[in-house]
Amino acid sequence: MTEPGRSVPSQRAEQWLRRDQALVWHGFTQMATYADHLPIVVASAQGRELVDVDGNRYLDAISSLWVTTLGHRVPELDEALRRQLDKVAHSTMLGNTNTTVVELAEALAAVVPVDAPHFLFASDGASAVEQALKIAFQFWVNQGEARRTRYLALGNAYHGDTVGSLSLGDGGFGTSLFDPLRFPVVRTPGYDDPGWLDKAMVALDAHGGELTAVVIEPLVQGAAGMLVAEPDDVGALARAAAQAGVLVVADEVATGFGRTGRLFASEWCGLRPDLLCLGKGITGGYLPMSVTVASGHVYDAFLGDPERALFHGHSYGGNALAAAVALAHLRVLEEGHVLDNVRARAEQLSSRLEADVLPHPAVAGLRQRGLMTGVQLVSAPGRRLGREVCDAAVGRGVLIRPLGDVVVVMPPLTVTATEIDRIVSVLVAALEDATGERAGGT
Repeated sequence: MTEPGRSVPSQRAEQWLRRDQALVWHGFTQMATYADHLPIVVASAQGRELVDVDGNRYLDAISSLWVTTLGHRVPELDEALRRQLDKVAHSTMLGNTNTTVVELAEALAAVVPVDAPHFLFASDGASAVEQALKIAFQFWVNQGEARRTRYLALGNAYHGDTVGSLSLGDGGFGTSLFDPLRFPVVRTPGYDDPGWLDKAMVALDAHGGELTAVVIEPLVQGAAGMLVAEPDDVGALARAAAQAGVLVVADEVATGFGRTGRLFASEWCGLRPDLLCLGKGITGGYLPMSVTVASGHVYDAFLGDPERALFHGHSYGGNALAAAVALAHLRVLEEGHVLDNVRARAEQLSSRLEADVLPHPAVAGLRQRGLMTGVQLVSAPGRRLGREVCDAAVGRGVLIRPLGDVVVVMPPLTVTATEIDRIVSVLVAALEDATGERAGGT
């Protein structure tokens, strides 16, 4: 393992980085300084650890950007993929079907918090949201309600990077650059505003007749730095929208599949959305897949004349390999009592963070729901303290990633008690490495 700060890459890693920089363009990354942070050159993985080209091991405490739920090289998921390869890798879902996707839809129908669900598959979370936008819009057009053309979305929202999902999002991540391409929405404050619910209610009352849908991230605004809401407040907004005759779109791309301690965050809120967007963890991090789940009454609005059909679909939507892994993933979540582990490890993580991390002078606060955690750092003008802390943690063998001044900790759902202790201990050491200060003083 390299020393904290990872200032000198090995010759082998340096060679791979040169080859990478010659051809690969990484998202959300300034490529001019990409190598300065000595990115891990992953060669393999095992359990909840990534292994680089030099054999160094790193605990994947961000679940490979929130997608890896069970860890890496999970035997049940590996086997599901191999079995499907002996059948068919992919066949189009446009006008046809395949048995594996049907089985996945049946399994999902038994667990999603959506009434009489129907499933439109895609490949990533932003696409699932984009589909929801189009479905909601056409739902009203099909019923002669052409005046409903606007969406209500919250401050600090993040729903993806396609133009429609980017329009729903608030700011950050370079969003303002694309303002000329974005359509306007009714914007009310996010979860960091104590009055967010009341202000959303006022806007719903004022604009209800022109709204297509209210779009929310139930319980946690993840990309905003793990901003959290009270479950009752989220449920109250959904009920008000329903009373106003406005559709509710729940974006659970980040919160779905166990991250908050229940299979879906909507369950905490008593929320049964008209449209539910799922992605990230649906295949346990194995293959790209997402889905937009429509309630029965929404789906029924598209039946009848040919022009009422939804003219939307993706080439790889309903990929059989991804569906096979997703189906096996659902079974493991249920049969392996994974959510029990999430709740136990979340309680442990909360206790350890409060005892060992919160007292550090560079830490301004903690935000957590289940295993979705944000450590808010004190703003340091002229410094990227979040990046410095995360770099130091990676140098000590724990992979975490910042969102500005928020250090995100989101380990796989199968994380062990020993690994939670390791994450917190490394985070404490990384804070000391980056600041020169210890908890309680220098």
